[in-house]
Amino acid sequence: MSPIETRSDTTLTTPSAQWRWPAVHPEGRKFVVIAAGITALLYIVHLHVLAWPMVGVTAWVAAFFRDPIRSVPQGKGLIVSPADGLVTMIQEVEPPFELGGEGGLPPGPCLRVSIFMSVFDVHINRAPISGAVSRVVYIAGKFLNASLDKASEENERQHFLMTGSDGTLVGFTQIAGLVARRIVPFVKSGDTVAVGQRVGLIRFGSRVDVYLPAGTAAKVTPGQRSIAGETILGRIGDSEPASGVAQ
Repeated sequence: MSPIETRSDTTLTTPSAQWRWPAVHPEGRKFVVIAAGITALLYIVHLHVLAWPMVGVTAWVAAFFRDPIRSVPQGKGLIVSPADGLVTMIQEVEPPFELGGEGGLPPGPCLRVSIFMSVFDVHINRAPISGAVSRVVYIAGKFLNASLDKASEENERQHFLMTGSDGTLVGFTQIAGLVARRIVPFVKSGDTVAVGQRVGLIRFGSRVDVYLPAGTAAKVTPGQRSIAGETILGRIGDSEPASGVAQ
């Protein structure tokens, strides 16, 4: 074979990744239209001093409801992050009453990973494992700062209990915050979802708590940022915790 010849059987078939503008989720399109309409009206009536700030507001609303595509890791026993945001707390706690009882999380302390979503984060939440949505429980409550520990028990929230194909139970909770005023589910009890599938969103700033199964350590550390559907929070049965250094 001469140096300039090529072989067809050595052609690289792995697709390359390209950046693209994230789509706006349908749940947010009406808010973008409203903001854009107000902007246009202010411009038409020559209130330009107000119209220009509204341009920024419209762009922010569109960015808030952005729905980027995620590359979901595949592997046995993986638990992926259901939310974008900052890992603020990793604590041993008793699971919420709504996730326990018959068919729910077993009694006794389990590891809770709390992820705080600011108003600049993607707010679409995703399933941490593949399996059945065996329980969805909505609780009305307060709108305290979602970064506070007591927000898990006092704020408006929605609990999800998922059952994997091997019977593993993983619970997670959407928690409203100071600005958040509505939790929107995309799935209901009895649905079957894939890991990383979109399951709901919280409008305008909030938090998600994930309850890892017993004997499963967190593979993230406080201060780390997580990406929904991509960041691995833990591997079922792996008790070796992650360590990190802030720098």
